[in-house]
Amino acid sequence: MNNELNPVVLCEEDFSKLKQLVSMPGSVKQDEMSLAHEIARAIIVKNESFPPNTIRIGSKVSIEDAETKKIHEFTIVLPSAADIKRKFVSVLSPIAAAIIGFRQGEEVVWKMPSGLKRILIKEVQTPLPV
Repeated sequence: MNNELNPVVLCEEDFSKLKQLVSMPGSVKQDEMSLAHEIARAIIVKNESFPPNTIRIGSKVSIEDAETKKIHEFTIVLPSAADIKRKFVSVLSPIAAAIIGFRQGEEVVWKMPSGLKRILIKEVQTPLPV
């Protein structure tokens, strides 16, 4: 599966925050399965025009590992707010970077530390635009 077939949609606010994060020294490189690559190919929309059920910073998501069928639920946050006990996952983590800008019902393939994973986005609760 090729993620390029599914467009990445980011609101202006998230695009600005993510550009700053990936341009920091020591941030992830821009290969095909990197947050920097996804940001570079993203469609940027006004905050108030952000499509429903699309993942952004602050979204609570439910995803399913296509292989194991295990469900994971968490909220995507900025690195400074990450707290695994509260299920707040940094947008720079492999799992959050894989799904940011994608929509409920889409399937994403991403390189995780354990190898390529197919992820089905089951549910997205998107915060209201600010």
